[in-house]
Amino acid sequence: MQFKIPSCTRSVVGLLVVVGATVQMASSAPLGTRQTVDDATVLNYALTLEHIENAFYSGALAKFDAQAFLDAGLPSFARGRFEQIAAHEQAHVDFLTSALGNKATKACVYDLSSISFSTEYMRVSLLGRVSAYTGAAQLITNKAYLTAAASVLSTEARHASWVASAVGKVNPWSGAFDVPLSLNEVFSLVAPTIVSCPSTNPALPVKAFPALTLDKAAPGKKTSVHVSQKSGSGPTFIAFLSGLDTTFVPIEGGQVLVPNGLKGQVYAVATSSATEASDATILAGPAVLQFEFASDGKLIE
Repeated sequence: MQFKIPSCTRSVVGLLVVVGATVQMASSAPLGTRQTVDDATVLNYALTLEHIENAFYSGALAKFDAQAFLDAGLPSFARGRFEQIAAHEQAHVDFLTSALGNKATKACVYDLSSISFSTEYMRVSLLGRVSAYTGAAQLITNKAYLTAAASVLSTEARHASWVASAVGKVNPWSGAFDVPLSLNEVFSLVAPTIVSCPSTNPALPVKAFPALTLDKAAPGKKTSVHVSQKSGSGPTFIAFLSGLDTTFVPIEGGQVLVPNGLKGQVYAVATSSATEASDATILAGPAVLQFEFASDGKLIE
């Protein structure tokens, strides 16, 4: 059971964020070409997030008893709080399933064997989920649904802050804003965990980008860029997504210079454009980067 946060920053692969409704979603069709992104689609997008998170927390709690949490160096109250988080995820599943009725997507079979049940992983996955809800909010037209989504979002943000500060003893936020992720970006992060899904699940109009890895990324330093599947001439820029800001840096000799000033959770995508990071230009990613910083705002080396 791994609950220690490593001293070095690293990319977190396979982030549990959103979307796992069906294997059909891995189609290469552009976003929106197979079905309209209506409110039901967005709610199923959120529901599949909760299904995966529900499986993650229930699996972790079933695998590790109270003594295991203590043996990992966590405070005595930690497991009880994680039990509460797990109950919240089940409540979100029940709520969204009820709202969608017979249109609701069902849980899939997930391969979480490669996922570390660690404080760092839980914290980063929760922050990623906040980004997912933030990005999807713009697609909701029904104000009642939007209010409900905002209520879930604020709870997820509380979860993430608690795991970071009370358990992980690190900064509970990245900055003044969270990164809004698109449906395709989120699906790319979670697709590797999906094994199989009920054939009756509604397909979501998303595709998975190839995986992107940046070796030992650190602000102000060069890092090697790796893309799992290359097509055509390959990406020429890395876009770093931090809050509401996007910084484009050219790839030179298979490396990219990580910009100074990045803090907290940052996403990186490989693009063919020096000015746009969208479904039309992204060729790989996102990679999830974590740059820890102290209470005085200085990066922790």
